[in-house]
Amino acid sequence: MLLQLFCAIFYFTFVSLSVVGADFRNVLIILADDGGFETGAYNNTVCKTPNIDQFARRSVLFKHAFTSVSSCSPSRSALLTGLPQHQNGMYGLHQDIQHFNTFDNIESVSKILRNHNIRTGIIGKKHVGPEAVYPFDFAETEENNSINQVGRNITRIKLLVRKFLSQSQQSPFFLYVAFHDPHRDSSMRYGPFCERFGNGEPGMGLIPDWNPVLYDPDKVVLPYFVQDTPAARQDVAAQYTTMSRLDQGIGLVLGELASYGLDKNTLVVYSSDNGIPFPRGRTNLYDAGTAEPLLISSPLHRERWGQESNAMVSLLDIFPTVLDWFGIEDVGPPVRTGRSLLPILESEPTGGWDTVYASHSLHEVTMYYPMRSVRTNRFKAIRNLNYKMPFPIDQDFYASPTFQDLLNRTRDHQPLHWFTDLHRYYYRDSWELYDVGTDPKELRNLASDPGHARTLETLAARLREWQNVTADPWICAQDGVFVKHPTEHCGPLLNEL
Repeated sequence: MLLQLFCAIFYFTFVSLSVVGADFRNVLIILADDGGFETGAYNNTVCKTPNIDQFARRSVLFKHAFTSVSSCSPSRSALLTGLPQHQNGMYGLHQDIQHFNTFDNIESVSKILRNHNIRTGIIGKKHVGPEAVYPFDFAETEENNSINQVGRNITRIKLLVRKFLSQSQQSPFFLYVAFHDPHRDSSMRYGPFCERFGNGEPGMGLIPDWNPVLYDPDKVVLPYFVQDTPAARQDVAAQYTTMSRLDQGIGLVLGELASYGLDKNTLVVYSSDNGIPFPRGRTNLYDAGTAEPLLISSPLHRERWGQESNAMVSLLDIFPTVLDWFGIEDVGPPVRTGRSLLPILESEPTGGWDTVYASHSLHEVTMYYPMRSVRTNRFKAIRNLNYKMPFPIDQDFYASPTFQDLLNRTRDHQPLHWFTDLHRYYYRDSWELYDVGTDPKELRNLASDPGHARTLETLAARLREWQNVTADPWICAQDGVFVKHPTEHCGPLLNEL
């Protein structure tokens, strides 16, 4: 009798533990590192991404999603705090000599969720600080591991996800898996995109779950902003191989979620931090630097699976979306301008989603080139505050085959096979205005066109209003100083700008 009672209790306990996790709402965010639109879901027919493509069929695919800043740490801080970089304090990169940090008084999504008894975890690239602002209950990042092991070794990532999920059966959870792929490898030890890491070649190590996919440089799809040369094509082919590793890793992560039955109650988000590391991409506020893939799968909104949304959304909207999913109110301060995307997962909006903003100050500490932008579905205005200086180049991109090819061809007076040249790339106007409806590649600056003066004036006013609402310290730059007394205003400098 006692044995039967013990067995009954054991069985009841086992069954309860195995299903309790399925009773909670959870969130899984999957973030690529410098990822772009090299996926079948976004109509790239060459780069093989079957797992992302399958996930897209269970998601709403956003066609017009944008980051609020085109730099790694600032973008991650914006995603996790719901605040643009100039409002949260992460003006540039976090690591090493850069050492930028979010303000101590800011509450990130992980901190808010912990305060509501939601278990939080991060696997992969953290790249933000301080720890007090970004605490996680479970953390396997570059701070306590090799970044390649927790960001590119998809077998290790799979096992870490399994460990987190196995420990998260008694409460709702928020898991943030931040891959390091397809970021460049500045050391070039494993290739320009670290595409040889773990491929089984001598000295490269072996990732058991990875089946490397190689690409013919002649067949890759070159973005318009990358020169059509052998060096650049080989660079893109390497990027594709790393994208395929990312894709296989995402498949493993989603497989772990499904194996625990948690795909039935978990909101899953896939995106990237900023544009790809090519000319006009990362660190730029052109669409090549700010447009991002965004796939959101909600088990409660299956009727929208496989559909596209034309709403213009920002990665700043992810923070309020997560809180909304958990039923948590953002009480502030500070003021957050993002909005929950859950209503879009129910039905396509008929209006009200037609403007996004961006704010960039630095990348590396030496790369001071503050820019602000506002984009509607028809026009984009960019304000370059430091426009009399050349646009800076980051170390990873400088060492890349693509940029070295541009330098060598320029030095040797050879054809660039590029849509512009280095002089025009470096030196930009104070204001840039593009009709993205008719000029999606942003090639014709209309800022000085009298016929578009009213458009520029209107967009500049909207941008200034956003800067004011988000307490932008650069609101008076480049020709004024912010004065607080007797009333807040921009004091003129008379500096001929």
